[in-house]
Amino acid sequence: MPIFSILTPTYNHENFLEACIRSVVSQTFQDWEMIILDDGSADHTGEIALQWAAQEKRIRYCHQENKGIDSLAETYNTGLSMAQGRYICILEGDDLWKPDKLQRQFDILENHPEVIVAWGRAEALVSDTSTIERISPPQGIPDDPCWPNLPTGVVLNQLYLENMIPAVTLAIRKSALQEIGGFKQPTGFPTTDLPTLADLALRGTFCFDGEILAQWRIYSGQTTKRYPVEMVKSRWQFVRVHLEKLDPSYRVNLRISTRDIDRHFHSRLMIAYASSGRYRLIRKEFREARKDYSRAIFYPGAGNFAWRIRAIIGWVFSLFHWNVEALTRKLGKISYQ
Repeated sequence: MPIFSILTPTYNHENFLEACIRSVVSQTFQDWEMIILDDGSADHTGEIALQWAAQEKRIRYCHQENKGIDSLAETYNTGLSMAQGRYICILEGDDLWKPDKLQRQFDILENHPEVIVAWGRAEALVSDTSTIERISPPQGIPDDPCWPNLPTGVVLNQLYLENMIPAVTLAIRKSALQEIGGFKQPTGFPTTDLPTLADLALRGTFCFDGEILAQWRIYSGQTTKRYPVEMVKSRWQFVRVHLEKLDPSYRVNLRISTRDIDRHFHSRLMIAYASSGRYRLIRKEFREARKDYSRAIFYPGAGNFAWRIRAIIGWVFSLFHWNVEALTRKLGKISYQ
């Protein structure tokens, strides 16, 4: 039986899957299995996965009819039901691991049986240029005292506002996942990491490794860039409901309130409209870009002045069908095009 089971959901990742698989095969810790969960890809993703499965017995390929992002938890739980390892890792088909990722997390989980979630830093990689946009969590700042989740549930103080845990770095005890009923995804929420981690936060200790363990890719066509407004709205709703249902024994360790949550996401929503305008402009959806930029410009409240300026500039660029990314590059900023 393998130590680690790696769940790799993938959809139309023919340009990335080869590198993803190689980052697993080249791990210094070799006791693993990789379950590739193909959500009905229409490109050569399946062929690439099958070629690897034919030559590497630790790789299994599972194809399903396309279910889409709204059924991501169902896809993950299909993989979980197939998993034989005692630790579960997440590696989407367009992401990468550093060579010692599994070894470092094996040492943590084996030597600290109280830890149910191990995680670390990851680099956000702009896929077209291989430029490192940022490191999450940022280096050079103190670790948040809530990260170890001691007492149980205290990590929700940060998780509710900003999910600082890159999913690509996760290693989770399978027994803990099974106790909460597998991966979670409320209706309308286009991801599983926050809902799953929020429930795991009520089960045991987390362990943060300050090293960079992985890379995830950023490009304008991915789900988080296509639906930034919807993601903020659904996250806002999820966090409110999760807090309201929280047992009083956990609430005593929280320093944030519903009012804090509303204030935070109110600000985030304005930024999401401006970001959505940018990604639509990159995809040449000029009319829709102007709509999102307009929502950002006239969003209620006096804050986020810099983002309003960005939105005004973006609105002008969308009106004349100009390339805002060219301006971004001239200013020395990260471009997604």
